[in-house]
Amino acid sequence: MRTLYIECKMGAAGDMLMASLYELLEDKQGFLDTMNGLGLSGVRLEVQKSSSCGIAGTHMKVTVHGEEEHEPAEGHDHDHEHHHATPRHIADLINGLKLPEKVKGQARAVYRAIAEAEARAHGCPVGDVHFHEVGALDAVADVTGVCYALYLLQPERIVVSPIHVGSGTVRCAHGVMPVPAPATAVLLTGVPIYGGAIQGE
Repeated sequence: MRTLYIECKMGAAGDMLMASLYELLEDKQGFLDTMNGLGLSGVRLEVQKSSSCGIAGTHMKVTVHGEEEHEPAEGHDHDHEHHHATPRHIADLINGLKLPEKVKGQARAVYRAIAEAEARAHGCPVGDVHFHEVGALDAVADVTGVCYALYLLQPERIVVSPIHVGSGTVRCAHGVMPVPAPATAVLLTGVPIYGGAIQGE
């Protein structure tokens, strides 16, 4: 059985997961060409060799108009228009991408799960949810890239380790939140997780 095992000792950031799956692909250039031809305004993926703790790896650099997105610094209002997208806006954006229908369906399902978690955390209808960080164009690239890589790999089974969520607090669009943040905690309901000495997500 073709099994994909995902180790989440350091969580599961979108660009990190996409880079890991990219390394398993036979046609790496084909994947990059497809992702860079999606028509996401100003979005570009670039593969960079990197090293962490002396271990070689791959960094999937996702830029929007030449800049990588980062967590907002303290006291800084990151007020880009694409940071405040509705679930309908994201679904329409995904629908227009040049990807197989199965991939687009999985990407929409990811955002639907996030929207439902956000709605529960904020106590509002799903239609009233406004995505912040996860609504940014680089995050759309992360989500669709992971879904597309999984589509190409076609694993028969996916096994995921317990997820290390970190500890302490994290700064996000709504201010300082505990780790895991409320919507993240909803998404992880029923999923084996653990914390540790690492501060932040």
